[in-house]
Amino acid sequence: MASSLSELEARPDSAQETQDDGAAVTRIVMLIDDEPAQSRLISAIAAREGWRTVVAGDAETAIAMLGTREGMQLSAILLDQWVPGDDACSLIAELKERRPALPILMLTTSASPLLAVEAMRAGASDYLVKPVSPDRLMEALRSVTTRETPRDELAPLTEKMSATLDFDAMIGTAPTFRTALAQAAKAARGHNHALIEGESGTGKEMLMRAMHAASPRSKDPLRIINIGSVPPNSIESVLFGHEPNAFPGAFDRQIGALQHCDGGTLVLDEVDRLNVAVQQRLREALESGIVRPVGATHGFRVDIRLLSASNISLPQLVSGGVFDGVLADRLAGTRITLPPLRERGGDIPALTRHFLSRIGEQPGLTHLTASDSALALLAAYDWPGNVRQLQSVLFRSAVYCEGDTLTADSFPQLSEMLGELEAGGTAAHDGVGIMLYTEDGNLRPLEEIEADVIRLAIGHYRGRMTEVARRLGIGRSTLYRKLSDLGIDNAA
Repeated sequence: MASSLSELEARPDSAQETQDDGAAVTRIVMLIDDEPAQSRLISAIAAREGWRTVVAGDAETAIAMLGTREGMQLSAILLDQWVPGDDACSLIAELKERRPALPILMLTTSASPLLAVEAMRAGASDYLVKPVSPDRLMEALRSVTTRETPRDELAPLTEKMSATLDFDAMIGTAPTFRTALAQAAKAARGHNHALIEGESGTGKEMLMRAMHAASPRSKDPLRIINIGSVPPNSIESVLFGHEPNAFPGAFDRQIGALQHCDGGTLVLDEVDRLNVAVQQRLREALESGIVRPVGATHGFRVDIRLLSASNISLPQLVSGGVFDGVLADRLAGTRITLPPLRERGGDIPALTRHFLSRIGEQPGLTHLTASDSALALLAAYDWPGNVRQLQSVLFRSAVYCEGDTLTADSFPQLSEMLGELEAGGTAAHDGVGIMLYTEDGNLRPLEEIEADVIRLAIGHYRGRMTEVARRLGIGRSTLYRKLSDLGIDNAA
């Protein structure tokens, strides 16, 4: 955490006073942590948005604080998992028992999905893996404490499932999405830089990983840097490296990411957040092929490929004068735009099945299916957080599911927001094609499902029975026998 937040150490605590002076009510967050340095950093971050932080160094102090005047005014709790002598999940459960409505966010260095499951079942609202950026921390706090938006279910969740690295893992049939994948697959085979644009959560990092895995440089170094998670005064050193004594605190030589990835691929996520000075240095390095560390009089020639991602259109930033136009052109040797999930609603059923399959492989969870009522509900939402948010919602629902099927009842906040969808409504059929479940969550008879699959195939391949049989993996004679047995008109 400290590596992501160290730029705040030099900032005065007056940020809190400024925020407090202009706010009618100050929100209070309790931080349960025994590390003074991290406590100061988190307090400074929270102060920027008008929060006041009270710190408890252990579980006993935290529980006692709940009964104080300040404790009664708390809006949220941040708990560091490694508070000595305390089991985090047991502490979460005890805090929730005493204050059921108080959201709790757990900070941890562990990326274990099992710990995420245990923390959420104990009552945690979110699970943040350190190092976490200031923006991500405040986003999580805002999400769990804003009354205007549903809590928990639709809140962001930082849970780590191992990412797959090939294009086959990119699920979707929407034309705009398939076009983006085709562009990426073609670009992956070359050596030009590529720029991936799209809203947060659309899968840009996953796509860039797949591009590297499919590229001629797949065996060479790969490094991923999220610009937004690196302190602004450190990004130049992270990219270019530095010599000893190049600036206060630079005791040792550091090799920058550009030199480290010589021959390989450097991924720059949120490249739109680079400051102007670093943009100019990066442009010069790409033009000359030479990287010069901070404080060095010499440089290193490198052969590197940049895959960059931006949540905002770079041409728009260039027009606004906040991004270097020459650098933008160099980064966008190939420019790919990933569509938001709301523009590819037909992909939601397939994405849901894919995520549930992966979630079911995580420790502490089981394989689940989704009923048609659940799929209809998911398809009706516009998903401002895109694919990442869908995965997060499914993960949460899987944690609390007591059966083997997710139904519309598994998503109470979504149901409340969207209202009751009529059973068998249009959304249940868009992109699903085949209803596998009855409304009570039970599977339909196999014979009925098989008949629907055959009808779907006949329609999809426009009555070309040879192609229908080939795609279904059966012979033409077997297909016609099934048509007769199931009472299907092959003109249907």
